[in-house]
Amino acid sequence: MSGRPLPVGSAPSARPVIMGVVNATPDSFSDGGEWFDPDDAIAHGLALWRQGAQILDVGGESTRPGAERPSVSEELRRVVPVVAALSEAGCVVSVDTMRAGVAEAAIGAGAAYLNDVSGGLADPAMVPLAVESRLPFIAMHWRGHSADMQSRAVYDDVVVDVARELAERRETLLEAGIRANRLILDPGLGFAKTGDHNWQLLRGLDTIVGLGQPVLLGASRKGFLARVGRPAGAERTPKERDVATAVTSLYAAQHGAWGVRVHDVVGTIDAFDVADELAEEG
Repeated sequence: MSGRPLPVGSAPSARPVIMGVVNATPDSFSDGGEWFDPDDAIAHGLALWRQGAQILDVGGESTRPGAERPSVSEELRRVVPVVAALSEAGCVVSVDTMRAGVAEAAIGAGAAYLNDVSGGLADPAMVPLAVESRLPFIAMHWRGHSADMQSRAVYDDVVVDVARELAERRETLLEAGIRANRLILDPGLGFAKTGDHNWQLLRGLDTIVGLGQPVLLGASRKGFLARVGRPAGAERTPKERDVATAVTSLYAAQHGAWGVRVHDVVGTIDAFDVADELAEEG
């Protein structure tokens, strides 16, 4: 029995929704293919769910800078069995894909959210599918595929430019028939962004939240967190970035994010629990 999507509204709850990452890929930057085998991915997703994740985001295509795209058949092979098993176990599952065919198969397998890092730009069939499905649709700021996206990391003012481009995309999606109460925006940290751009977007998160849609933030284990406070040559490995990720997720919570997409669910919950305790009046 698949889990139902959580309520999506313009105002976040007391703490953001925690979306746990399930990478069914051989070449993810964050875990190096550790969960590539479907059985391993399913077990990992169930573990994240037990730890407190409220959504499991299953993806079969690495979107790290320079990554090559898998075939449609290969992405289906990676994603659909994992979505089906996790949904059958009662988990709320999101499918992370830019392909409408993969999204449609995942919906059939029980997916409750559509997470498209291209915001529906990569596949013209995605937005009509999102409208028809009536599922929550996560639209990220996007300027092109991973192979060459970093060449497009040019902005006059990254906060102003990303906010404007997200607002324009929002209007297009609403005009196409996606309901405002089912649309979630993502500023796309690391996608056609330099490390400095990511920090500027975090400092300007209020501007993105101010667009009036729920905002999902995906900073987890990304390269800009490897370098903060470290000299060249002493950067953190992906799994060593979980503490920095938890701090960033807490910052996002304090600035109105609807959700955070993370690899380390326990550390994120710990950070939120500490903040809640400190906010208690004695």
